[in-house]
Amino acid sequence: MTSSSRPLAARERVALADLLEELGPDAPTRCEGWTTAHLAAHLVTRDRRPDTTPGFALEATPVGRPFAAWSHHVEDRLRAGSRYADLVARVRSGPPRWLPAAWPPVSAVVDTAEYAIHHEDVRRARPGWTPRALPRGDQDRLWGNAVLFGRLAAGGVPGALVLRRTDVPGVERRYRSGTPETVVAGEPLELLLWASGRRDVARVTTG
Repeated sequence: MTSSSRPLAARERVALADLLEELGPDAPTRCEGWTTAHLAAHLVTRDRRPDTTPGFALEATPVGRPFAAWSHHVEDRLRAGSRYADLVARVRSGPPRWLPAAWPPVSAVVDTAEYAIHHEDVRRARPGWTPRALPRGDQDRLWGNAVLFGRLAAGGVPGALVLRRTDVPGVERRYRSGTPETVVAGEPLELLLWASGRRDVARVTTG
């Protein structure tokens, strides 16, 4: 399988591992308070410790706080007790084959947004970063993720929220009705970053 024919989630995983390896453990990221070592430990924990999944999934909710505390405890122990090079190698290799997260259909659902977003968290914490030019097929895949994240983002926007693609005319997604109406326009990766809370680095226009 050529690199261009591999699933987007797999390609983003490898590209992020390459960047983590290049930058070392102390580089900044767009995740507040996290270095590249923190991010690597998070990804390995997420890949290999199913018991931390509820904490990551429910972290933003009151009921999820005890689960999130456990997930972050596991991350911190892993980061403190592991060589950074080993963490990056585990990020690159992904979860063991016996875990459902390693199965390609599952990975496509749960990893595409995760690795695309965190790849940009590292890229966009560096001086002089520029947006990537992604193929149409990749942008189409990320549009589906942006639509899902938009449902959460809409809860913090008064009135209606509209996500609008700028790379494909006439494609948009509306959440709720009423006024005011907030229109966020950009390519799908940028919309995904905006909807996931990276609004200071997402290349979008709002109106």
